[in-house]
Amino acid sequence: VQLQASGGGLVQAGGSLKLSCAASGSIARFNVMAWYRQAPGKQRESVAQISSSGITNYVASVKGRFSISRDNAKNTVYLQMNSLKPEDTAVYSCRAYPTVWGQGTQVTVSS
Repeated sequence: VQLQASGGGLVQAGGSLKLSCAASGSIARFNVMAWYRQAPGKQRESVAQISSSGITNYVASVKGRFSISRDNAKNTVYLQMNSLKPEDTAVYSCRAYPTVWGQGTQVTVSS
């Protein structure tokens, strides 16, 4: 399966974006789907994870602002990002645990 992220762009601080990660095949067989991000000069970090049963986990810096969801029927994982901050600026990519990674989408938040 291949993953393709989309939905990034330029937004002002306080704004919202919704990212999509579309898979070329079924994601139902992947227990954990996740979003990662990498800012310039920083290590890649896990932002949010969702299990096949719908259990979610978030990095502390996005809790209460970001929401991950998955639609197995559409083979798509989403990341709703609200109250965006300049420090959220990064390339966001998706992952189907453990080994499938998708290309990223750039998110830029202006102050």
